[in-house]
Amino acid sequence: MELKKLAPWNWFKKEEEHAHAVPVQHAEKPQGVPGGHTPPMLQLHRDIDNLFGQFFAGWGMPRLGNWEGLSTDALLKPKVDLSGADNQYQLTVEIPGVEEKDISVDVRQNTMTIRGEKRQEKEEKEKNHYRIERSYGAFQRILSLPEDVDQDSIKAAFKNGVLTITMPRKALPASEVKQVAITSE
Repeated sequence: MELKKLAPWNWFKKEEEHAHAVPVQHAEKPQGVPGGHTPPMLQLHRDIDNLFGQFFAGWGMPRLGNWEGLSTDALLKPKVDLSGADNQYQLTVEIPGVEEKDISVDVRQNTMTIRGEKRQEKEEKEKNHYRIERSYGAFQRILSLPEDVDQDSIKAAFKNGVLTITMPRKALPASEVKQVAITSE
């Protein structure tokens, strides 16, 4: 049995490296009684908020209760599905509302970068908007490609808001096994 089948390739290794490596600490304003002492219940509330914020940040979610953490990057990051077979990998990216001309797929040094931009081009002057729940802006996904991907034969197709990327697999040269002698000392 191959060890690679037990431990799948980390496709998102490069994207994790490009993510915010150092968490930002905001200076807290002392609240409570004069002298900067924070009441215990308020401190417990902050600690629980921070705990949940750190947990959800690991899943690519914006921090809860912290509107500064809501970035267009987190809101526009398209979801991907990865599947693999013996002869190819297939990646599907859901990007509704984006046109084909606004998407690019680049491969360089075993890294695939998918970029795009969702635009709002319709302007309504006669309506007073009180709330708009659509996101507009640029997005990017960075994927680390396994060494068995034939990078020269990658194909991409876009239909109905879904980008499908097919990556044929190539046979890797068999590595030689070196036997290490065991001696008693």
